[in-house]
Amino acid sequence: MIKDRIDATDFRDAMSLLTTAVNVVTTAGATGMHGFTASAVCSVTDTPPTLLVCMNQTSRSHGYFLENKILSVNVLGAQHEQLSNAFASKLCSEERFEYGSWTQLQTGAPVLEDALVSFDCEIEQIQEVGTHSVFMCRIVAINQAEPQGGTDEGLVYFNRAYSRVGQVELI
Repeated sequence: MIKDRIDATDFRDAMSLLTTAVNVVTTAGATGMHGFTASAVCSVTDTPPTLLVCMNQTSRSHGYFLENKILSVNVLGAQHEQLSNAFASKLCSEERFEYGSWTQLQTGAPVLEDALVSFDCEIEQIQEVGTHSVFMCRIVAINQAEPQGGTDEGLVYFNRAYSRVGQVELI
């Protein structure tokens, strides 16, 4: 079906068919640790290493990201579905961080210890586009999980549901 006018519902329905990695994006500062579940994350360039992260401006933690100017993108594995749901819920920030084990790298933003990979970043530019802020983030450190015997699977979101991707090694 071809439409001449694209409304928000049509756009969201169409975007639900774009498979995306599931990430928990975190920050820390004087006001504590904050985070949210995000699918709108992508690489921009490898020189300098840069990610793009989109965040809804109405998110209750939006102001903390603007204030702190640091963040960590934690790419979730298949075992992190409950963690993803917690960071997408109405739980307070403190309760969200009860899910998972956390550490930090260079910036001090919370890093999920068993994330498939975590990108520790400084927010260099912010662009407001419609309802969202687009953060251009320079990567200052990376933590990649040790392989778990070939069983690592990524968590993705497709058609409004979680799925797993990756190869499980059969013995």
